[in-house]
Amino acid sequence: MELTTIWNEYESAVRAFLHSKVSSPEDVEDLSQEILIKIQNNINNIRSESGIKPWLFQVTNNIIVDFYRKRARQKDLSVDDLWYERDDPEFRQEMLSCIEPFINALPEDERELLRKVDIEGVSQKMIASEMGISYSTLKSRVQKSRVKLRELFEGCCHFTKNNRGDVIDCERK
Repeated sequence: MELTTIWNEYESAVRAFLHSKVSSPEDVEDLSQEILIKIQNNINNIRSESGIKPWLFQVTNNIIVDFYRKRARQKDLSVDDLWYERDDPEFRQEMLSCIEPFINALPEDERELLRKVDIEGVSQKMIASEMGISYSTLKSRVQKSRVKLRELFEGCCHFTKNNRGDVIDCERK
């Protein structure tokens, strides 16, 4: 088996696969070159012609994974680059004005509990002590209140989430 024979047969399929996973044509070209090098270096390890295609696509997939890993490592993010780590009073106020009507729609006890915990930042242990209930009971109440709040959000809006479950977009229903 020769490199040119293998590449001529599978090049278009490999490139199509690369284009489906990588947006930049320049990166696709670079990755294609890496694949060619990998084929050249391992061509003698291919035992049968029927194993070429699965092996080639496994190599391609591994190269794509490595490409994204390298890219992720190259980004040196600081805490300042992360919007959710910022203590931005304007952003906080904007988000609060959006969330407040939903919180106000909850029953009074749940509304006040979420205000203290999630808006004012009062410790759940302190609130439990003030209320004379166990910490685990208070945690349960907070979670139940958050579930009700979430149901209100979901009744109003459609959320788009990324693969980690983080909300990345919101649209009114």
